[in-house]
Amino acid sequence: MTGVLVLAGTPIGDVSDAPPRLLTELTSADVIAAEDTRRLRRLTQALGVTPTGRVLSYFEGNEVARTPELVEALQGGARVLLVTDAGMPSVSDPGYRLVDAAVAVGIKVTAVPGPSAVLTALALSGLPVDRFTFEGFLPRKTGDRARQLAEVATEPRTMVFFEAPHRIAESLTAMAEAFGADRPAAVCRELTKTYEEVKRGPLGELATWAAEGVRGEITVVVAGAPPAAPSSLTPEELARRVAAREEAGEHRKEAIAAVAIELGLPKREVFDAVVAAKIK
Repeated sequence: MTGVLVLAGTPIGDVSDAPPRLLTELTSADVIAAEDTRRLRRLTQALGVTPTGRVLSYFEGNEVARTPELVEALQGGARVLLVTDAGMPSVSDPGYRLVDAAVAVGIKVTAVPGPSAVLTALALSGLPVDRFTFEGFLPRKTGDRARQLAEVATEPRTMVFFEAPHRIAESLTAMAEAFGADRPAAVCRELTKTYEEVKRGPLGELATWAAEGVRGEITVVVAGAPPAAPSSLTPEELARRVAAREEAGEHRKEAIAAVAIELGLPKREVFDAVVAAKIK
C-alpha cells in the first residue's frame, strides 16, 4: 500500500489564515518536508500544534537529492506533508519536482488549499480578473529580463509577477519600457501582514515611487495589453509577415497566430491572406 503526498498551503502573513486541515495534517503526517524547518517550528508554535512525524528540510539546494528519499517513504506507505515558507508549494517554491516524481510512480497527490499571494494580489489590484497569467520571478540579468518582458508585451490577460524588494524598482522600470509607462499596474506589498500596502497606478509612476526603496514580500499585477488598432495592411503584406516568421523557424500555424495577435486581427483573416498568396 502506497502513501499520500499532501501539498499544504501556509499563511502568507497572518497566521490565523491557516486552514483547519493544515493543523490536522501537521499533527498526523508521517513525514513533513519543509522549505525551512525553523519557520515550520515557528508556525507550529503559533498554531499550538506539535508534529509527531519526522521533519525534513526540502528546499532549492537539496530537493534533487532529497526527492528520491521522499518518494521511497511514499512507496512505503507514508503520508508526506509538503509545506513551504508561505503560500502553496510548487508556485515559485519547491514542490514541482516531488509532485512529478510521485505521479510518475503512481503515488496519490492531494492538497490542502490555503492562502495564495497570486490570487490575493490579483483580487486587490483593481485590474481585470476574468483572465490572468502568472509569470513568476523575472530573470535577474538585464538582457534576459528585457527579452522575457518583450515576449509578453502584447499579452491581453492581466499578468502577475513576484519580485524581490531590492530588484522591484529596476523591474518596474523595465516593465514601463516594455509595456509603456502608462500601463496600469499594482504593487502589492506585505499582503495580510501588519504593514500591508497596495500601490496602484501607471507603471512609470510606480517605478518612480519604488526608486525610493520598498521593503517586504512583493507581488506585482500588471494590466494586459489593450486591443491593437485594426491593421491597414494588405493581404499581400500579411502573407509576407507570416512568411518571414516561417523563414525564421516558426511553424505556419504559430506564425499566423503571432501575426494576428501582433496586429489585432482575427486569425482567419491572416490565414486567408496566406492561402490567397499561395494560390497566386
